[in-house]
Amino acid sequence: MALRQWIDGDETAAEMLTRVHKERTSLLVPPLHRVPLHVGNVVELVGPSGSAKTQILIQAAVNCILPKEWNGIRYGGLECSVVFIDLDCRLDISRLSQVLKLRILEGNGSGDWGNFDALYTTCLRRFFYIRCYDSFEFLATLKTMHHKLQKERDDLGIRLHLLMIDSIGAYHWVDRVSSSLPLWGYNRKGFSLANMLEAAVEEVKKLLLVHPSIVIASKATIFGDRSSDIVRREKSLSETESRHGKTDGGQVLYREYMPSAWQSFVTHRVFVRGSDEYLTVSSCEHQSIYFSEWLLPSLGVLDKFIVKNAGVFMVP
Repeated sequence: MALRQWIDGDETAAEMLTRVHKERTSLLVPPLHRVPLHVGNVVELVGPSGSAKTQILIQAAVNCILPKEWNGIRYGGLECSVVFIDLDCRLDISRLSQVLKLRILEGNGSGDWGNFDALYTTCLRRFFYIRCYDSFEFLATLKTMHHKLQKERDDLGIRLHLLMIDSIGAYHWVDRVSSSLPLWGYNRKGFSLANMLEAAVEEVKKLLLVHPSIVIASKATIFGDRSSDIVRREKSLSETESRHGKTDGGQVLYREYMPSAWQSFVTHRVFVRGSDEYLTVSSCEHQSIYFSEWLLPSLGVLDKFIVKNAGVFMVP
């Protein structure tokens, strides 16, 4: 009987094609739209404080939890679940709620408003927020996340599509100071920043095997003069950068401080930063302009975007 079940398989060809199509669904949100992101990609969103990194994460999260269509109204979402691991405990949930509500209202237009609350609640059920306060809690979260996601998938049919880690380097300095702590046993590795990140990477890899998804992690920049850690552009300045007065000295972007285990795990990298430029919306309203640049793969293009109440928007 067991052999016959193995031969028959556990899904039809139509079910297999549907599953594969879902796994290949790409994530296209500004300013990450230039490179389609698919399941298995690990994106590092790096930039200084105040460069709208968390706003981009919120934009991507809302795009995932929104449905493709609801009661005949198209919203263009992926209708998938999102896990947001907040390592620096700075996510403003009310901001996520604001963007989600405005996206729903934009889709409704003059349509059916009676199901607004039902749609809003359904979307929020797909968003899982986890707050960690140190590396040990982060590791414990990764080790136990599979059971939570499996339960949600079995009970509600919700599959994970996006794993977000806000500020992957939040515990960098604390772990560096704690690296001198004595070992708890002879068979344990020494406590260090490299070992903690290596363990975290291994847990994320295990999670992706069971719950294929896209990983987006934000990282704050550290500046310094150690030439071996300096991250530079591989290509020459683009025309856009030249117009904004960038010189050869602007080639240095930031100093890399993450261990090699994390750096080799990252498949895509985007650098974002603020600027002194503003977009005039009205006589009394000006929007700050931010810049984004793909470093991995290196595209040599500098994009501009702004952050409005309804999310992130590109500027031509």
